[in-house]
Amino acid sequence: MAEALTLENCDLDCGTNNRSHHTADAGCTRLIVRRGQAFEIKLQFSPRGYEEGVDQLTLFAQTGPCPSEDFGTEAKIKVTDSLQEGEWSAAISNVDGENLVLSVISPPDARIGKYALSLETSTGTEENSCNLGDFFLLFNPWCPEDSVYMENDAERTEYVATQYGIIFQGVVSNITSVPWNFGQFEDDILEASLEVLDKNPKFLEDSTTDCTQRNDPVYISRVVSAMVNCNGDSGVLYGRWDNCYGDGVSPMSWIGSVDILRRWRKFGCQAVKYGQCWVYAAVACSVLRCLGIPARVITNYNSAHDTNSNLAIELYLDDQGKNQKKHKDMIWNFHCWVEAWMNRLDLPEGYDGWQVVDPTPQEKSDGAYCCGPAPVLAVKEGDLAISYDVPFVFAEVNADVIYFVEQRDGTVRQTKNNALVGQKISTKAVGTDTREDITQNYKYPEGSEDERRVFEKANQQVIVPRSQREEAPHAIDMKIKVSEKMDKGSDFDVFAVISNNTEEDKICRLMFCARPTSYMGEVGPECGMKDLVDLKLEANAEKSVPLRVLYEKYGSTLTQDNMIKVVALLTDNSTKDVLLAIRDINVKNPDIKVRVLGEPKQQKKLVAEISVKNPLSEPLSGCSFTLEGAGLTDQPVVKELESPIEPGQDAKVRVDLVPQLSGLRKLVVDFESDHLTGVKGYKNIIIAPLPK
Repeated sequence: MAEALTLENCDLDCGTNNRSHHTADAGCTRLIVRRGQAFEIKLQFSPRGYEEGVDQLTLFAQTGPCPSEDFGTEAKIKVTDSLQEGEWSAAISNVDGENLVLSVISPPDARIGKYALSLETSTGTEENSCNLGDFFLLFNPWCPEDSVYMENDAERTEYVATQYGIIFQGVVSNITSVPWNFGQFEDDILEASLEVLDKNPKFLEDSTTDCTQRNDPVYISRVVSAMVNCNGDSGVLYGRWDNCYGDGVSPMSWIGSVDILRRWRKFGCQAVKYGQCWVYAAVACSVLRCLGIPARVITNYNSAHDTNSNLAIELYLDDQGKNQKKHKDMIWNFHCWVEAWMNRLDLPEGYDGWQVVDPTPQEKSDGAYCCGPAPVLAVKEGDLAISYDVPFVFAEVNADVIYFVEQRDGTVRQTKNNALVGQKISTKAVGTDTREDITQNYKYPEGSEDERRVFEKANQQVIVPRSQREEAPHAIDMKIKVSEKMDKGSDFDVFAVISNNTEEDKICRLMFCARPTSYMGEVGPECGMKDLVDLKLEANAEKSVPLRVLYEKYGSTLTQDNMIKVVALLTDNSTKDVLLAIRDINVKNPDIKVRVLGEPKQQKKLVAEISVKNPLSEPLSGCSFTLEGAGLTDQPVVKELESPIEPGQDAKVRVDLVPQLSGLRKLVVDFESDHLTGVKGYKNIIIAPLPK
């Protein structure tokens, strides 16, 4: 009888396998593979090699705290002579003396997570078992049978493999871009992403059932949505919107997800302070990409928060155009969420593709602060009964806005804006840093037959139906126009442009006011005001009324969002009809300049020179630069300046970098000081690879 087969050595061949599974950017010290795709392991036996017909080999793959074949978290894999696709399978691909190469494949619907891999050898009555090591199994957008399969290679590269991105902020009339380091392949991020799953209340309550559902991107994305915020669980980020961030990090200061996820994991999964919508969305995007689900960050301008599910936002103003807190409905200047790509096997046909996943805690869904996945197509078509949370997302991009203006005599006048909500819905374009407008994915053009059809369908499904959208044209029109340059530290003009479209002169009162505002729409003290009691508007004529906005007034009250809300309220003195115009403007920060000194080569030192000019009339103290980039820095690099920066002078630092990865890399930079915060910049750097 042949003696027992004893394993001498096991090589998981992490380098080769990770490269073929598109995970090499995570390094070659751990085996990270994708489901539905084969990988190879190399075994060395002693004192003899494997003999066909004599030895039997069986692999065991186990995930979760209570592995079970019945629940899909354990696989018993007999080694045969050929792979069987669609199931856990292993086959011998090469035998060379004492060395044996096995090919192993998982089904395309396998549970993702960290697996323990072991081998059982059997020779006659002799059996041996040994541990081969751990491996990580991820979703596979490259596998046509996987429910996250994405056919277009450029899109797969952008939404799964690319570790940097652009998030759009600002206001609808002045869109700004913020660079972000997603860093999904950086050290510790895969472990942190899996810990996000393991800390969710569903896992803590019933780990067996939770792990069983980890083959489903719908379930995973819903868990991620709930766990990126800390409302009701041990989530990643603590939200704050009051401009008081002294005991944490301002949401405006973050430039990547890596530092956030590492901090959360390092400090026992305590929520990291602080996040706002784009930070929530960016961290969720990092986790989803890390786990293999294609994801991208979306920005919706003039985003509605409908609290009573009537698809209408009801806002109350006083006669000076200032918000009165009589209702919880809100319009945010912008709001960010994530789209995740997947098939919706839980829904009727037609709802596959991009799904809205919103981790910002706004309203509860099935008892948790999460939102989605909501099919983008269901939002566009007004299919409010489709899971999950379609009515809430539909309102974010479609709700009517009704303003109630309280006059000094106590009477209330109503004015309406149908086209305000859901404008210039944006994401980073594939392969470039430009903006792609995807509004057409969410809604039909305003006033079109399809838009009216969807409105009528949605209106029949809400708790409190809305009134019809048609509104009589105004005899007087008013718009707010702005100056070309509105730089932080400078004074500038805004204009109320009023058109009297009637055949008679009008005498009106114009309240024209500017106030600093947050991106959520909350306003501060006025920084410019005019009250024209008897403004004459000549028949069939246009009048432009200027308002000067002074830095000495807005400088100390401007929030870190750098936004000013301009409100013009026109009252016809004869009819008491009111006309309202509102425009949010973005005060521009100075540009950060990044200059690379030397030729960028992998594992060779290069120097980045970073500078920003002080645009203010006062010195800047407490100045610091923070920079990071996947493959460029191991962790955020902070450079503090000892001396104040005088007006008109440059704050400048030089930083040594040693790139570890080749190809296109993005260095992301943030500048902070006492009077100038949240200044962002980036530099695309092409790193030459090591010679072969």
